Amino acid sequence: MARVIAVANQKGGVGKTTTAVNLGAALAERGQRVLLVDLDAQAHLTINMGVKVPDELDRTIYELLVDPDVNANEVIESADTLGLHFIPANIELAGAEAQLFNEIGREGILKEKLDGVQRRYDFIVIDCPPALNVLTINAFVASDEVIIPLQAEYFGMKGMQQLLKTIERIRAKLNPRLRVAGILPTIYKARTLHSQEVLQLVKAHFGDKVYDFAVRDSIRFAESPLAGQSILQYAGASEGAKSYRQLADSVMTNHR
Repeated sequence: MARVIAVANQKGGVGKTTTAVNLGAALAERGQRVLLVDLDAQAHLTINMGVKVPDELDRTIYELLVDPDVNANEVIESADTLGLHFIPANIELAGAEAQLFNEIGREGILKEKLDGVQRRYDFIVIDCPPALNVLTINAFVASDEVIIPLQAEYFGMKGMQQLLKTIERIRAKLNPRLRVAGILPTIYKARTLHSQEVLQLVKAHFGDKVYDFAVRDSIRFAESPLAGQSILQYAGASEGAKSYRQLADSVMTNHR
């Protein structure tokens, strides 16, 4: 059975999609069968998978969530160059919350749909939207654990308590197996005093929940999607690639 990991933070621009894509690629590099799920209407993960125009797709995560007759196998796509499978998204997903509002058990729809493909994969990684809405709650109900990318700047820490409280409420009421796998410092500028101070503050505040490595800021992360590659393929010897291989190793160690 697959282990399901949500990559979540209600703040945008902290590296959620970058983390989902490159964690998936690093797990695939280690021989794992990986499914990525794009749960963000911006469709950045889908674009990273090589889909140039997501709005032209016939079936996406939107149909999976709102149509009881659509199953996960019908919407899974393959990104052969990255060695990954993925469920795409497009702008239609922005209307899913309204569509699901009156659905009974709406928080568990994604889990029910992913249950049908659990045995095909070792890991399912969900790229969450930058909000604590019904889509993110669906991701938390479907997941075993949450990885929280946290930008290494002061304002990046704003909202962390709200996110952690939401995870605790989901664990108490809807998904008792859910846990925080770790907080991943991202967009870390090692040469700036501000990033250094914030990283120390994060470690002091959240303790061993914080991974003992950070993802350094690099233009390579912006360049690799344009090349249709993960950071592991595009700049395999870079600090960024090293960090995501470390994250994959941590995930696999905890998985065992």
